[in-house]
Amino acid sequence: MEKIQYINTIDEYNKCFGVETLNPLATVIDFSKNCGVIEGKISLNFYTVFLKDVKCGDMVYGRGTYDYQEGTLVFLAPGQVYGIVKPKNNQQLLKGKGYALCFHKDLLRGTELGKNIEKYNFFSYNINEALHISQRERQIILDCIGNIQVELEHSIDKHSKTLIVRNIELFLDYCMRFYDRQFITRENLCKDSMYKFEKLLNDYFSSDKPSIIGLPSVSWCAEQMHLSPNYFGDIVKRELGISAKEYINNKMVDVAKSMLFDYRYNISEVAYNLGFKYPQHFTRMFKRATGKTPAEYRETIEN
Repeated sequence: MEKIQYINTIDEYNKCFGVETLNPLATVIDFSKNCGVIEGKISLNFYTVFLKDVKCGDMVYGRGTYDYQEGTLVFLAPGQVYGIVKPKNNQQLLKGKGYALCFHKDLLRGTELGKNIEKYNFFSYNINEALHISQRERQIILDCIGNIQVELEHSIDKHSKTLIVRNIELFLDYCMRFYDRQFITRENLCKDSMYKFEKLLNDYFSSDKPSIIGLPSVSWCAEQMHLSPNYFGDIVKRELGISAKEYINNKMVDVAKSMLFDYRYNISEVAYNLGFKYPQHFTRMFKRATGKTPAEYRETIEN
């Protein structure tokens, strides 16, 4: 098993590149001014955003290896493991060009960004779901990074934390806007994902899987489609206007309605066949969706 290098502090990470630590909780690293990138698998105990501007090796995440075009943003949450490896046909030392923005979760404590950091779903995307930016977007990103660097270079005072965090939040908000644009410009890919999602659910509910392993979860569906749960959820929300969980529940209700037409099954059997351990849970969910219990719905069929 390949050894993982754990880097817990901003100062440790800065030292890897010979960069002065201006603030113990945040840093901006310009790779073009340093000797290279770290090769091997790494786990950083802080939020990290990479702007990759040139090929310097392939990025490894999980079992996948990915190489990106110029102008790609990759987001990592604390504790995620990633790595950089040399291309097989290149024996030269790795040398990067681009930037890393790193900020520790302790910087966010007591701030609005700290309360809302979970809304930036892209920190939980897989790296093959990275953000590809245009030249104009790249300039906006560089301006944001430059403003953060200016604040880091300013002597630490009572305003430092507020201004650094606000600039990081502005940076992340722009990234959200650009991800929304990416979902639009990759509309065919998103629609293809929705087709696969619909087929996945149809195949699932027409098999015996519900009675064996229960209702399909969002995570399970995302895994079958080779997407991270958050990226998958954001595609569904963007395309359908509801969450992936709501869509799964709606599909379950549609299947349940069809099964209630079949009088070979009593309501408990319908519940078990749909993956519910307890019929009362099925009854509650069905009534929440339709306004009627399964028994009441069956009565409307009879009438």
